[in-house]
Amino acid sequence: MHRFSLLLVIALISYPVFSQKKEIPISRKLQMAEFLITKLYVDSVDEGKIVEAAIQGMLNELDPHSTYSNAEEVKLFNESMQGEFFGIGIQFQMMQDTLYVIQPVVKGPSEKVGIQAGDKIISVDKESIAGVGMNTSRIIKLLRGPRKSKVLLEIVRRGVEDTLYFTVERDKIPVETIDASYLLTAQTGYIRLNQFGKNSAKEFETALRHLKNQKIENLVLDLRGNSGGFLDAAIDIANHFLQGKQRIVYAKGNKVDIGSFYAKGNGLFQEGKLIVLVDEFSASASEILAGAIQDWDRGIIVGRRSFGKGLVQRPIDLFDGSMIRLTIARYYTPSGRSIQKPYDKGESNRKNYGEDILHRLERGEHISKDSIQLVDSLKYKTLTLSRTVYGGGGVMPDVFVPVDTTHVSSFFKYALSKGLLIQVSLEFVEQEGSLIRDKYSEDEFIQQFKTPESLFRRVQELAIENKFSFEQSEVDQSKSFLNTYLKALIARDIWSTEVFFRVFNQSDPILLKALEILESNKYNEILKSSLN
Repeated sequence: MHRFSLLLVIALISYPVFSQKKEIPISRKLQMAEFLITKLYVDSVDEGKIVEAAIQGMLNELDPHSTYSNAEEVKLFNESMQGEFFGIGIQFQMMQDTLYVIQPVVKGPSEKVGIQAGDKIISVDKESIAGVGMNTSRIIKLLRGPRKSKVLLEIVRRGVEDTLYFTVERDKIPVETIDASYLLTAQTGYIRLNQFGKNSAKEFETALRHLKNQKIENLVLDLRGNSGGFLDAAIDIANHFLQGKQRIVYAKGNKVDIGSFYAKGNGLFQEGKLIVLVDEFSASASEILAGAIQDWDRGIIVGRRSFGKGLVQRPIDLFDGSMIRLTIARYYTPSGRSIQKPYDKGESNRKNYGEDILHRLERGEHISKDSIQLVDSLKYKTLTLSRTVYGGGGVMPDVFVPVDTTHVSSFFKYALSKGLLIQVSLEFVEQEGSLIRDKYSEDEFIQQFKTPESLFRRVQELAIENKFSFEQSEVDQSKSFLNTYLKALIARDIWSTEVFFRVFNQSDPILLKALEILESNKYNEILKSSLN
């Protein structure tokens, strides 16, 4: 009987293969393979896993940006991009396998019940999260949940002998995409955008209006580290800078023609000097915005060559909550250049594509503009002043600023990679934070506070405790930068991310170059020349 059943299954599969071979679409091979594996394979099979593996296998044969995400990954991604999620409202840092609260969100659920900066959360709903090697994504999943659902947190607080327990009611938590917006000088505003999310255009307009009300004449827009996001957000932000009917971007593919997008002419900063900061981590929507600004000679791009992602993905939801992000088009800047860097298709080439930034470093591109490989066949002209610009691998800056390596030593790399600076700043804020806040305003802290020598010694002590060997010369080489970074971390932990950047930006080479251009009348000279 069993033998007969097996033969019947094989016959049912084989019959259409031989009798109707010419009419069967090639996709039936995939269906047949999955059917055979689930019905005949010698061991038990997780059908969901092998189907996901097949989807991933197909996408891996395409470009590096066509991807598959399971339902949980989609949920986390959507929360980060949609501008809100439901959770307990804390900014936290995992350190030594322990969750440290950096800051509770102002007026958020955690602040309302009394959770403080410096608190250590050791369990969530009686499930231990400290000292158990739990990954961050799992912890986030425990802390988030439906609106008005409650979660019990077990907390250790410095100076309090007993463990504390707080029941927090989850609520809507906004995800802000503007890290900082403030005056660099009386005439120059600064906005740092960390991604192009659902609410980014609205956030940007609010920040820009606030700066305009302070009578700014110049604007520095910082897109460093911004890996992209929603195309609509980039278009809406670009609209603030360009004249009506100027094209921002167009996109087309072999089977899909998305078309062109134009400025409406109602932007808030169509006049005034504009500098856009980019680096090797500025990608996608960041490059659309920077490319449009450069092509219309509307502003100056300062920094290093951007990432080079000029492919458009369409998110396609699947019935189980998973998603395929399929590349359907290439986007082009107003002058017609594609900024997608070269790639080879196939899974074996994805690693090499992902390591492109390391290859740039090895070629010396982060140190010398002469190491950037420009291709004459990808040369274009800007649309107003006919300056030479290039396609084929990111947005090339008008003014190149190399990576500052003067402070980089093995001690510096170790202290940064092991989180020693974060640990020391948290310890300091835990002990002295309330005193610092009482003593200084934000402005006074930025102008007057000096990082105590004891904190830098503490960083060295932790390195020694961890059995890391270093020379005193390495410590001296990195001391100034690390002290600035410690001060910025303290500012963040006491006030906000914006105050972090107000401290850190004071010695940032790319931002200082932007200010130099604005304050030395070089702005117009640069716009009239080709790439510097």
